[in-house]
Amino acid sequence: MSKFIIQVSGPAYGTSASVSALRFTKAALNGGHQVVCVFFYQDGVYNTSEFALPASDEFDVIQQWKLLAEQYQIPLVNCVSAALRRGIISEQEAREHALHHWNVSNAFTMGGLGEFVTGMESADRTICF
Repeated sequence: MSKFIIQVSGPAYGTSASVSALRFTKAALNGGHQVVCVFFYQDGVYNTSEFALPASDEFDVIQQWKLLAEQYQIPLVNCVSAALRRGIISEQEAREHALHHWNVSNAFTMGGLGEFVTGMESADRTICF
């Protein structure tokens, strides 16, 4: 079986990138493959905001990423540079920058492109959405 690293560059809403990435990830896992991590990059970091509140009749892709990560113990990694420039702030970043609020769910960790490259080295394939 293959080992994948998934890169999500599309936002949670407004494009199909995140939902497509989620569906691919679920299918890969159900097919017996391993997912090393999901790396949220560029506008993909908008998938990690706790402040996104879709209507009750809409698909909550952010919640689905969190459930998937919990079920399969998959790291969800936010590109810290992309996140900060888009106002996506973790609790740790908020403390370091003396901010009173943060909006990144605890299900996601902040990391750099180095973590993405390391993940690529341990994976058989990198799939980008």
